Amino acid sequence: MKTKEGSAPPGRDAQFRYINAQVKRFLQRGEPILSVDAKKKERVGAFKNAGRTWRPKGQPSHVNIYDYPSLAVGPATPYGAYDVQRNEGFVNVGMSHDTAEFAVESLRRWWRLVGRPRYPRAKALLVCADGGGGNGSRNRAWKYHLQHLANHLGVAITVCHYPPGTSKWNKIEHRMFSFISLNWRGQPLVSYETVVNLISATRTRAGLRVKAILDPRTYTAGLKISDEEMAAIHLERHALHPDWNYTIKPGSYKR
Repeated sequence: MKTKEGSAPPGRDAQFRYINAQVKRFLQRGEPILSVDAKKKERVGAFKNAGRTWRPKGQPSHVNIYDYPSLAVGPATPYGAYDVQRNEGFVNVGMSHDTAEFAVESLRRWWRLVGRPRYPRAKALLVCADGGGGNGSRNRAWKYHLQHLANHLGVAITVCHYPPGTSKWNKIEHRMFSFISLNWRGQPLVSYETVVNLISATRTRAGLRVKAILDPRTYTAGLKISDEEMAAIHLERHALHPDWNYTIKPGSYKR
């Protein structure tokens, strides 16, 4: 049984309180609050998917005996954005690498398809994210692409990262991804269309609704952001845990 969490990182409780305060502040102003993360990469094809589901008697789903990568259609990386205020989810299903550019493009797509109609007067956006991966607190490309997004949207983007080892407290994990996993358990993800449709069909009694789209773009892993490019970002670090809490404001690059 998994019960041991290990020692808590310094400042963990203070960071949780700070995130909660930021959420309350944005709620009072009616500004959008997103909990974001990438769900684990799935292999698309006729492979066994853990779990059980109802099937007509004598009509089982037939899958490959082996899980060789050569038998896959390709990878699927679902990047999600969960709207804390409205209990609505958006998932951008990538077919390439899980990069910072992909993460920010997922936010851009959320804004274009969901966010702008929901928050037409928004001047700021709060993003609550884990500390690693494409949206990691130390990922320079994440901040670089967020600057381009802030410029494009004309809104200030505030990011609050969860402390290391606390990703399970990220709301998207237990309010959206867990229900997606329940919805597609036992069903082979035989095509990208199947992945998108199963995610979009996710519903809960609490009213959760999820929109999913396919992202066919190819994202290159390992791209480096120079010191000059970093210096040009309108990055304002907060007083508490400045590596975990910061705001990127729109505007042309600094000269």
